[in-house]
Amino acid sequence: MKRLTLPALVLAALIPTNILTMAQTNDNAAASPPPAPPVAKKVPRTIEVHGTKLSDDYFWMRDKKNPEVIAYLNAENAYTDAMTKGTEALRERLYKEMLSRIKETDTNVPYPYRGHLYYTRTEQGKQYPVFARRKGQMTAPEQVLLDLNEMAKGHSFMSVGDFDVTSDSNLLAYSTDTTGFREYTLYVKDLRTGAATKIAERVSSAAWAADDRTLFYVVDHPQTKNPYRLYRHAPGKTGADELVYEEKDEMFNIGVERTRSRGYIFLTSSSHTTSEVRYVPADKPAEAFRVLLPREAGHEYYADHHGDRFFIRSNEKGARNFKLVSAPASDPRRVNWKEVIPHRPGVMLGGVEMFRDFYVVSERGNATPVLRVFDFKGGRATDIAVPEPVYTISMSTNREFDTAKVRYTYQSFITPASTYDYDVKTGRSELLKQQPVLGGYDPTLYKSERVYAVAPDGTRVPVSLVYKKDLKPDGKRPMLLGAYGSYGIPSNVTFNSNRLSLLDRGVVVATAHIRGGGDLGKEWHDAGKMMTKKNTFTDFIAAAEHLVKEGYTSKDRLVVSGGSAGGLLMGAVVNLRPDLFKAVVAYVPFVDVVNTELDETLPLTAGEWEEWGNPVKSKENFLYMLSYSPYDNVEAKAYPAMLVKTSLNDSQVLFHEPTKWVAKLRSMKTDKNPLLFKVNMGAGHGGASGRYDALREAAFDYAFMLTQMGITE
Repeated sequence: MKRLTLPALVLAALIPTNILTMAQTNDNAAASPPPAPPVAKKVPRTIEVHGTKLSDDYFWMRDKKNPEVIAYLNAENAYTDAMTKGTEALRERLYKEMLSRIKETDTNVPYPYRGHLYYTRTEQGKQYPVFARRKGQMTAPEQVLLDLNEMAKGHSFMSVGDFDVTSDSNLLAYSTDTTGFREYTLYVKDLRTGAATKIAERVSSAAWAADDRTLFYVVDHPQTKNPYRLYRHAPGKTGADELVYEEKDEMFNIGVERTRSRGYIFLTSSSHTTSEVRYVPADKPAEAFRVLLPREAGHEYYADHHGDRFFIRSNEKGARNFKLVSAPASDPRRVNWKEVIPHRPGVMLGGVEMFRDFYVVSERGNATPVLRVFDFKGGRATDIAVPEPVYTISMSTNREFDTAKVRYTYQSFITPASTYDYDVKTGRSELLKQQPVLGGYDPTLYKSERVYAVAPDGTRVPVSLVYKKDLKPDGKRPMLLGAYGSYGIPSNVTFNSNRLSLLDRGVVVATAHIRGGGDLGKEWHDAGKMMTKKNTFTDFIAAAEHLVKEGYTSKDRLVVSGGSAGGLLMGAVVNLRPDLFKAVVAYVPFVDVVNTELDETLPLTAGEWEEWGNPVKSKENFLYMLSYSPYDNVEAKAYPAMLVKTSLNDSQVLFHEPTKWVAKLRSMKTDKNPLLFKVNMGAGHGGASGRYDALREAAFDYAFMLTQMGITE
């Protein structure tokens, strides 16, 4: 849907008066007053949960098919456009700056697979990448596999999910989402003829069997969106594809993959706390899947294959941060498990990837990642060396099993994303490409460091920072502080050339590695979820207070931001300490926690109960959740300036959550600070899919932040 950009006062005349009211302008005023914000109508609704009455005046906003809802969203967009008209020049300047740093026509590092080199490339002026390959070497003729620019025609959104080529290099299984709702349609393309065939809708994962004809794929539930059914597709077979497995427990999601060894197909069922693996030999796709180890409440395990053994990453009792064991593939029962890497307190064993002669372990301790290479033949364990104290290192695309090298990516706040090949025999890393930053970027002008704040319970909370080197701790520098803090997901230190537009204007950029995330292992996650969730919020407040106290910034120049569950964080801390922040930017914020977790018909809800608690069955969970849920704790008081962003087709945090939150804030807050709500009417959880559109969105956000910091140039 095209976004309306009419001024709010004009748009008001087009919207029924029972939806919103707009203040009248004073025709005799010497200067036009600022437009009045939309005021959403109230439709009282009350329910009782565990003896507590919950009132919700904006429940009606859940229905995006309701023309009144769309009219309200359009009114909010028009109001935001009117209120930010004065930043147009700054936004355009920021956009041009960001664009000038990007090499618009570029090719990523090709990865080898079965005799071909696969890569994506971009062309100046085009929104999306082209997927292509060349046979043997990059001087060979190019074969375009997918041109997303052509595929995106007629759509406001375009994203590729699965991308998997058969071992004989003839067939490509790929999936696309054209709305942003994460509903991917699976196709098989014959790379010899170019013909593509639609296989199924709502597909979340897929894997080829060894015969290069049988395709396994997982379909999402049409209502809850949980991946729940595994199908077997055999080209040429008449009738419907065979249903192989259906996950009956709505707390679990399933995913299918083929091991790098090409030996097995794995089907993993997982909730937030428990998992179970099924397997079938890749060369026997018609056989029934077997269970590696029956699921046990609270036990997560994940498998890989090497030779005649399975390697299993397990967090069974006593191994909260995971250990690595191996077992014979012929009989992988627990009685046959052999410990390979023991559990270590404070060190998260995050992943294990198998190759013919070695395997690579991803670890994390004290918010710092490590890649460790274990040589099967020599028995050596070697950490891949890194040049900086604050960084991120991660595995890149490694499709080949029989290789002597590991492809990985390294970056930091200062070092652009860099792709390396690590030679296991020599222990040396070869830089293949560092993402270019045009315009004379000089990393020596910036400094990155890590400091520690102390939470109310005495816990030390890491905070990573980057800034121009001329920093003086006098409290005069503006700051952007972000965090996430949920699902055990770490807040990685990454490079973003857009950020230079903040740093070069004197802004200090910081990330708080708060509890609830995965920065310091499973215990760190455990200490910020369920009935300890409030630690996430108090950690963030402690980080902000520490940075102010140490002179990195001041309250009147501190802007904070977070997205999704990090948007929940923004909603919670702004209720707790609105005085601490100059402005807040909340992206697709999960703010209507209680109402969402009470309704298991909504996408993803049931599976989330292991992260947040189940307010349906547990009064204790309900009351604790109610005590911090941002929507339920809005009060009649002063709030900082706020920019809230969402997308109409978001399936992870439905658009109505931030919409209701903004409406309630408007009706209750006592300040005159701007509250802006911007809705992408044709995208999903991550915003715009086109790279130029995404830059425009970033420029808009930065202009709001900088203006609130007192920077207008």
